[in-house]
Amino acid sequence: MDTATQSPATAAAQASDQDLSARIAQRDDHAFEMVMRRHNRMLYRIARSILRDDAEAEDALQEAYFAAYRNIGAFRGGARLSTWLARIVINESYGRLRKRKAGVVVAFDATAPVIAEYDPVDDRAEGPEMAAMRSELRGLLMRKIDELPEQFRTVFVMRDVEEMSVEETADCLDLPASTVRTRAFRARALLRESLARDLDAATAEVFGFAGERCDRIVAGVLAALARSASPGGT
Repeated sequence: MDTATQSPATAAAQASDQDLSARIAQRDDHAFEMVMRRHNRMLYRIARSILRDDAEAEDALQEAYFAAYRNIGAFRGGARLSTWLARIVINESYGRLRKRKAGVVVAFDATAPVIAEYDPVDDRAEGPEMAAMRSELRGLLMRKIDELPEQFRTVFVMRDVEEMSVEETADCLDLPASTVRTRAFRARALLRESLARDLDAATAEVFGFAGERCDRIVAGVLAALARSASPGGT
């Protein structure tokens, strides 16, 4: 297929990191769009795992992209472009986290374009009940991930949600591979424990019976007994 007739998705898949970075250095905005669409979800999730706020994660990702665009000449190809971008996002996110903890308000530029998170699950293709159930489960899992300690949460998102390798995760976070393995294991254990507690509590309440249902059954039985005990009762 001629390059000119390729779809944007095909061209993005075939373009190498070096090709794209060289084109971005020449201020090729189409190449930069390819990079953003290729890595958007992974980078957003990393920012979200650190900041635990959807809007601020989007803002951090945008600022990281601006920084990457300005400094693309610093990318030498020694690491993958995704790793280089992830480091920028991580630095931006932790910078915002430090400002937040110090009580400094981070301004949000309302004129900046919003980078949308890609969600591979299209709820419109499901029935309403299944879509609602999936949404509720997704919300529960997100809350439980948010409750993980930060050092475990970010590693979990990179390793288990984005399925990044131990080596790439370690490179992005500047950690030994052994530390990444330990934190990922601990994150999974904490998440299982947390979900198990909620499951135990929900199991105790499944097929709820107390209250109106209980009163209705008791009243029905007593009424039937009363009728059978009366003269001519059956």
